Amino acid sequence: MAFRESAERMGTNILNWLSNTYRGLRDKLVQSWTYRKEWVSADGVTGGDAPSQGRLSRFWHNLNDRPGLGGFVKRGLIAVLILMLLYYPIGMALVHSVNDDPDFVPSGENAAKTGGSKSVAMMAALIDREVNESGWTANDPFFQPGAALDNMPNFQMGLMSALARFSFELTDQVGRTRGSSEADKDLQKAAGLLQYPGDVWLWNPSVSLAPRASSESQYRSARQALLAYNTRLAAGNATFERRADNLMATIERIASDLGSQSAVLDDEVRDHSSDFIDGNADDVFYNTKGKLYGYYLLLKVLGEDFAPVIKEKNLGAAWAQMLDTFREAAELSPFVIINGEPDAAFQPSHLAAQGFYLLRARTQAREVANVLLK
Repeated sequence: MAFRESAERMGTNILNWLSNTYRGLRDKLVQSWTYRKEWVSADGVTGGDAPSQGRLSRFWHNLNDRPGLGGFVKRGLIAVLILMLLYYPIGMALVHSVNDDPDFVPSGENAAKTGGSKSVAMMAALIDREVNESGWTANDPFFQPGAALDNMPNFQMGLMSALARFSFELTDQVGRTRGSSEADKDLQKAAGLLQYPGDVWLWNPSVSLAPRASSESQYRSARQALLAYNTRLAAGNATFERRADNLMATIERIASDLGSQSAVLDDEVRDHSSDFIDGNADDVFYNTKGKLYGYYLLLKVLGEDFAPVIKEKNLGAAWAQMLDTFREAAELSPFVIINGEPDAAFQPSHLAAQGFYLLRARTQAREVANVLLK
């Protein structure tokens, strides 16, 4: 009983102390505000010594003494505030661009010359479009509107990952005569640069105080290496082996990468489809979309590079069917990405739908590879 009474008294004392402290702070705030209001609104300084009011109050009072200047500055401050509030929404709307044009073709400097590779030209053109024309947003710092975007950066990262994967096959298989021959230096350089992370800006103090190479600069250098290779190839000074085994190895590499991406979709559906709102679903969807889009365009022009092999193996129909599936998967574009339960009656599962097309494209790619093996 004594312990209980002691605890109750202690609690009462604490409550009384908090109440008195709150009352004192409230009185001070009321007194301070009343004093400031009198000084600002009266003719002359009637509430006390003007310098004690603070710099902001004195500044505003001086503006009131100068009607013309005061109105101009006030309007300027209001305009700056409005611009700050609208900077990100308007900037995001202007920057945002998920370019999934299935009919995109290289042009100008990126186009393949006679004797060059159309798939290499497509790689250079896609890098040029996303980095130089659309603007790379995956590494935008906080003071740029692109930093608040998520769909466009994930689409660009997925697209670049497809190009990076394809560059391995160019370096290891297609770009040299046999496995024992030397790898092409330009292709090797491009493959290394395309592995560079896409979210690196010029400076990150958490990593180093020294400036770093940005993602854009690395990808631009990769594009230049691809253009140099294609120029040498058109002149007959580089290798592009249009053999069935090289095409098969490339298709197998793409199919394996799609299998890995299907696991990412599966994890998101299994772990988060029951969430009320899955904020990561659109990131996964657009990253997958970018990868599928990149592979669709590469495979479409790769079919032109290896047209004699496809004709020889009687693969025309199977190749066209595979491309149609890749195109359908790449063109999926719901207004809002929803990661509902796969068996939900009302809530769609856009990730599951995307996964269906992805696995169908992967299956058809495997079928094409099996025919090339024979």
